[in-house]
Amino acid sequence: MDTNVLYYGDNLEILRKYIPDSSADLIYLDPPFNSKATYNVLFKEPTGESSQAQISAFEDTWHWGLESERALQEIAASPIASAEVKEFMSVLPKLVGKRTDMMAYLTMMCIRLLELKRVLRDTGSIYLHCDATASHYLKLLMDTIFGVANLRNEIIWKRTTSHGDWKQGARQLGRVHDSILFYAKGADNTWNTPFIPFSAEQIEKQYYKVDAEGRHYRLVTPTAKKPGGDTSYEWKGVRPPKGRYWAYTKGKMAEMDRQGLLYYSSTGQPYIIYYLDDRPGVAAQSVWTDVPPMSPTSKERLGYPTQKPEALLERIIQSSSNEGDIVLDPFCGCGTAIVAAQRLNRRWIGIDITHLAIGLMKWRLKNMTPMPSFKVVGEPIDLTGAIELADQNKYQFQWWAVHFIGGQPYGDKKKGADTGIDGYLYYMDEKDKIKKAIISVKGGKNPNVSMIRDLGHVIDREKSDIGVFITLEKPTRPMLEEAAMKGFYHSPLGKDYPRIQILTIDEILQGKLPDIPPWIAPIAPSAPVRKTEGKATKML
Repeated sequence: MDTNVLYYGDNLEILRKYIPDSSADLIYLDPPFNSKATYNVLFKEPTGESSQAQISAFEDTWHWGLESERALQEIAASPIASAEVKEFMSVLPKLVGKRTDMMAYLTMMCIRLLELKRVLRDTGSIYLHCDATASHYLKLLMDTIFGVANLRNEIIWKRTTSHGDWKQGARQLGRVHDSILFYAKGADNTWNTPFIPFSAEQIEKQYYKVDAEGRHYRLVTPTAKKPGGDTSYEWKGVRPPKGRYWAYTKGKMAEMDRQGLLYYSSTGQPYIIYYLDDRPGVAAQSVWTDVPPMSPTSKERLGYPTQKPEALLERIIQSSSNEGDIVLDPFCGCGTAIVAAQRLNRRWIGIDITHLAIGLMKWRLKNMTPMPSFKVVGEPIDLTGAIELADQNKYQFQWWAVHFIGGQPYGDKKKGADTGIDGYLYYMDEKDKIKKAIISVKGGKNPNVSMIRDLGHVIDREKSDIGVFITLEKPTRPMLEEAAMKGFYHSPLGKDYPRIQILTIDEILQGKLPDIPPWIAPIAPSAPVRKTEGKATKML
């Protein structure tokens, strides 16, 4: 099985087609929560200011239909679903309502969680990130699929310091946390205890003693409430206080004494010396308040909905996997789990159903130092694949084409009037002056000259100097003539650039890119990076 792979497509199909049994060491998923919201990606200009380029990343709304009905039937007949799972799904409609949106959501999750259990190793773990909308139902579902005995923790992550859903008269508390349901596949799951650094208050209260070398330490009694093994001996004329026992064997006490780790009080009672600089910190518990949420000014922030901080995923990955293990994220969005896994020397697999997400993940990976080697499965690699994508979903096709040349998608074509703009390429040929080339993408089989005229009107309206027209089919002669009539943009750098440039998908796949002044690409192009004026283009 290949690793370090991004898959474009429905994760259910990808799991069944590409991911074998018992192959993943750790699974993290942050699926949409059936909140009935439309989640948008709000891009930023190269200046850092908010852009109008708001795209619907996904609509988190679920409805019962043929797909849900088919999935429920598959679960009932599935050889990998236990009798308990089948029984649970048969009675679930009585709890949440037959053919409701929640039933559609839970059915979608059930059939995928069955596949995720199949691909998880016996020593593996799964972390399901959710909020209060459906967490109680998801926990029942996870209990049924993975077993109640394999629930390790319900982790509470404080994701924000305050929340706007509290207001005077709201009759509720502010919602400031998410739940992360942590299950193991079996009893022997991989585990590395995470530690949190001591706070200044903890150091002041516990490690206030300082030795001659300036090392902070604390004293801890070597006794315990219950006996265990060889713990009822006399140590240098002293026995434990009444009702207590030594917590260590006589041999271990002698070893600590040789190492100078025992301190004796005036009564001869021994204490263990714990040096602050030898301690890993405080073992993390099931409530995480030390991982800060994504702030509006965070350098990590991409504007992608549901984006989680890298520190959160790093803790999960370090806790339940080792270097070289395989981390799988079947709803990877902008790819925080993938980036964290790469940084921590894990192998990884990411799956998402939108090219918008795949484009962002490619950009994040390509901007890592050093840039990792990875491949993308499901993206068009030839003209046939591009045609298939255009036939399947014209919006995905547009996003893919814009990303492929290093552009930034613009506007939500699913809502509102079409502005004639599918994306931007940013460039700078004057000091501190960022300009935009407008991208228009057409996936239809009959491009015509009116489309070029429309692009000409758009660049005039937007006061842009250059327009890039991307077409699936070869342009007609009238289209080429109309583009030529628009003339050239004379750059302050002294070079002329065609104001309207027509590129076919076939040309782009072969490495051809728009001819524009030195650009600033918000998304790294998939085609070879073009050099301009003798210098490599700059990537944000």
